[in-house]
Amino acid sequence: MSGRQDQDSTGHGGGEAGGLHAHREAAPRSLAVAVVTVSDTRTLATDTGGASIADALEGAGHSVARRTIVPDEIEAIRAAVTESLDDDGVVAVIVTGGTGVAPRDVTPEAIAPLLDREVPGFGELFRMLSFEEIGPAAMLSRAFAGLRGEKVVIALPGSRGAIRLAMERLVLPEIGHLVGEGGKHVGLKP
Repeated sequence: MSGRQDQDSTGHGGGEAGGLHAHREAAPRSLAVAVVTVSDTRTLATDTGGASIADALEGAGHSVARRTIVPDEIEAIRAAVTESLDDDGVVAVIVTGGTGVAPRDVTPEAIAPLLDREVPGFGELFRMLSFEEIGPAAMLSRAFAGLRGEKVVIALPGSRGAIRLAMERLVLPEIGHLVGEGGKHVGLKP
């Protein structure tokens, strides 16, 4: 016996059919994603962060089902995310902005009550990767991810560098897998 076990979706021991590779292979390949930008000053014409998320998604074969800009206000953020989650065609929502520690950064407070489950590894990994690029200032990020029912919600900082890092290293490599795992009870297909 080699001592090696196949991994399940969490990276822990499991049978071959439940292996990480099998889960990724079974994950949906093309997702309809909503993008919500939290900003008091941006418009669709000046929203470079939301545009870069949309471009990255489309470049990876996903579609942007809706794109919205809302002010840094709890009720506005919550309403935009809820509207996106209630859209039957949307399987994931990516929010950018409002995840820092300044008084106007209220995205976590707006979204957390909407979630059924948190995905703590997302924020942990984002801050680790961010630390490698910007040092201890990475601790100021409250980026996070979670699920509401079978739908995924990811909240990213608003800076272009943070968006690039999160999209390239975390979101695009795993969003299909995350949506597939979250949607198992509703039978999402690749």
